[in-house]
Amino acid sequence: MAHSTTPERRRSHRAAPESGRRGNRPGTSRKTGKRRWIRWTLLSLAVVVLAAGGTGYWAYQHLNGNIDGVDLDKALGTDRPEKLPTSGQNILVLGSDSRAGANASLNTGKVAGARSDTALVIHVPEGRKKAVAVSIPRDTLVTRPQCTKSDGSSVASAKRVMFNSVYSLAGPACVVKTVEAMSGVRMDHYMEIDFAGFKGLVDAIGGVTITVDQDIHDSSSGLDLTAGTHKLDGTQSLQFVRTRHGIGDGSDLGRIGLQQKFMIALLSEIKKQDLLGSPTKTYKIANTLTSALTTDSELASLTKLASFGRSMNGIDPATMETIMLPVAYDKIDPNRVVAAEPQASTLWKALRADKTIPESAKKSPATGG
Repeated sequence: MAHSTTPERRRSHRAAPESGRRGNRPGTSRKTGKRRWIRWTLLSLAVVVLAAGGTGYWAYQHLNGNIDGVDLDKALGTDRPEKLPTSGQNILVLGSDSRAGANASLNTGKVAGARSDTALVIHVPEGRKKAVAVSIPRDTLVTRPQCTKSDGSSVASAKRVMFNSVYSLAGPACVVKTVEAMSGVRMDHYMEIDFAGFKGLVDAIGGVTITVDQDIHDSSSGLDLTAGTHKLDGTQSLQFVRTRHGIGDGSDLGRIGLQQKFMIALLSEIKKQDLLGSPTKTYKIANTLTSALTTDSELASLTKLASFGRSMNGIDPATMETIMLPVAYDKIDPNRVVAAEPQASTLWKALRADKTIPESAKKSPATGG
């Protein structure tokens, strides 16, 4: 069985403009660091382990073949930050909002191309008993380093590009390179789950129950909910986590709040279900997740994922610290943000040294601290 070893995943990526869509100001009241996407990723590992244990050789081979791999060492070479001097780990987790391939039919809005809709740097200190997730706002202006695409062509370095445009233009390996360049922190692993898998997961577990305090009507995402409790299917769930115009001030922070609410509800629903007592459902969920999962080549198999998942058993996602990369509004374009200094440098320095992040490094001017 072969795995992809090219810098970009096998799924198609249709390029989006470098500047991305002009959006509303990121907001001033809630922290983007409270996204819970890492819980979903760790959960997926647990489900894969369960499925691999009871489905036999054919099922194992099928699930194993679902996983896409990105060979970061081949794509990035040796010009990278040094590894942590301890046994700690840094993992880049992306939730990709692809509107191509299997996701094309899920595009209820007007956005084309593929973007890293959610980006988290997960730092697991030595001992692997806790973790911290650093969220990188999608509208952050960054310097994109020179990257090589899977077809061998080169993407030139560029300043002041929106962070979530890097994925669509040059693929996941370039996102890793960009994060390493801006942080000086070496990424030990890479994980990505796309929205098609998100929809399939919700349908596989029979839907997710959500309670909203106000009516939500968003013509961009297609979501139309009245205040109250609703059981959402996969399509509605996808609309829910994409919604921002129908809630709050219309900024990206409104969407972040909905994503947080949904991830908690999703995990609660899965926890209530007896996966061990239902091998058929377990396999269906594992098949959905592995089909939507891309990792670095060192994790691109069920056995490697299972081993990695076991090494993280001591971490309770409920106690994981979640923060946002400190950002300030850009002085030229107030619809964009830039890394705030000296907070950002202090944060990245703490991760490089596997140290506790100082409270002063968590304050973001763009959110009022």
